[in-house]
Amino acid sequence: MSRVLVAGATGYVGGRLVPRLLDEGHEVRCLVRTPGKLERATWHDQVEVTKAEVGTVDASALAGCDVAIYLVHGIGDGDDWVQKEVRDAVHFREACEAAGVSRLVYLGGMGVDNGTLSDHLASRHAVGRALAAGSLPVCELRAAVIIGSGSASFEMLRYLVEVLPVMVTPKWVSTTSQPIAISDVLDYLLTATDVEAPLNGVFEIGGPDVVSYAQLMALYAEVAGLRRRRLIPVPVLTPRLSSHWVGLVTPVPASLARPLVDSLVNEVVVHDHTTIETLGAPKRTLREAITLALGRTRDGDVETSFTAADLQPFRPYATDPSWAGGTELEDRRSRTTTASPDAVYAALCRLGGDTGWHAGEWLWRLRGFLDLLWGGPGLRRGRRDPLTLDIGDYVDFWRVEDLRENEFLRLRAEMLLPGEAWLEWTITTKGPVTTLAQSARFKPKGLWGRVYWYGVLPFHAFVFPGLLKGVLAEAENADAQRPTTARPPHGS
Repeated sequence: MSRVLVAGATGYVGGRLVPRLLDEGHEVRCLVRTPGKLERATWHDQVEVTKAEVGTVDASALAGCDVAIYLVHGIGDGDDWVQKEVRDAVHFREACEAAGVSRLVYLGGMGVDNGTLSDHLASRHAVGRALAAGSLPVCELRAAVIIGSGSASFEMLRYLVEVLPVMVTPKWVSTTSQPIAISDVLDYLLTATDVEAPLNGVFEIGGPDVVSYAQLMALYAEVAGLRRRRLIPVPVLTPRLSSHWVGLVTPVPASLARPLVDSLVNEVVVHDHTTIETLGAPKRTLREAITLALGRTRDGDVETSFTAADLQPFRPYATDPSWAGGTELEDRRSRTTTASPDAVYAALCRLGGDTGWHAGEWLWRLRGFLDLLWGGPGLRRGRRDPLTLDIGDYVDFWRVEDLRENEFLRLRAEMLLPGEAWLEWTITTKGPVTTLAQSARFKPKGLWGRVYWYGVLPFHAFVFPGLLKGVLAEAENADAQRPTTARPPHGS
């Protein structure tokens, strides 16, 4: 077995490849610019971690490695991302040559070099040429659409089909592609790493099915158990308009959607079939790939997501929820108080039941009544205990999902909703000041989920500020009634 360097281990493919390399017995060194992201990985203590960027890495960081796998992609990361990708690839290849690396494996994108490629695909090819321009043997694997839970392509497909029963689509829905399962991509990367003689050249990798994007959407709807989706092609929907529409209804931001949508006009199918003779045939059909990806998404078992990449569009979302590939809407508020953390926590633990929700009580009661009419629990359940909470307790139409004494409380909605909802509070202290951060989070399901959120959004102004204020007022009142000698210090 060899020592393998993975550049891009925090990304969608890299995060799945590393544990498989470890299972094969390889020693793995991860080259990343944000090492903290690897701390969440179950395998982080089994690898070497080197903090560096591919465009400035020193040869010493690559010393002792036999194989380097290049999975870095700067799509949409700044105005000059296309030029920067090539510059970074040249520097990385030179560093590999200086360090004595014996071979390079690179995952790029498919497409025919005929002068009509999108910036995204043309850049993928340019990076491959830059890596292959030196003395090292380079195996360039060119993939089409990758189908896997959490991939940008799959999340675009999933949300477009699930949210929109009727879609006004551009002409690119008739473009053909050859999607490939993420598991097959990983198998090809492992094979290219393990073969005894280094491979040199371009190898196109695709699944066994060639489909148009319209057929891909129809197959997804069938696998997901959705009603037939109706597509209305129009010639005037430009890539720019398409990307904004994608950014609106999917978790893929418009800045990333634009280069991806631009690429949909290019046919991406395998033309050179020597890959199967050299590396073997793909194992999963398109239907199997969608079924697996959808199952993992629904089970919350998403190993990696495209949002983990170190790209500018995702940097503001470093604290995304653990489930991947989803749009989350949020109402966040915070207030400070002189009340002690334990008094604030105690006030939170008394919410619901006879205590109520401090503000907009008639709105809470109306929502509970409507929930009962629709077959939900409503507000009639009340509470198990009027003063204390444990994980799993019911609180009106909420359920305690997580809590940490004097620090945190999260309630999950059990009312009937077109999505999933949570209410959570975080208590922090700094000196004599206690801060209570309150967040109402909603993960919409389909178009009606978004309609619901924006429909009730005006009522948030009547409910959530008063809820936060009421909790703190109750905590301050409780602190004021304590004997001075018995009051615990802040932060205790």
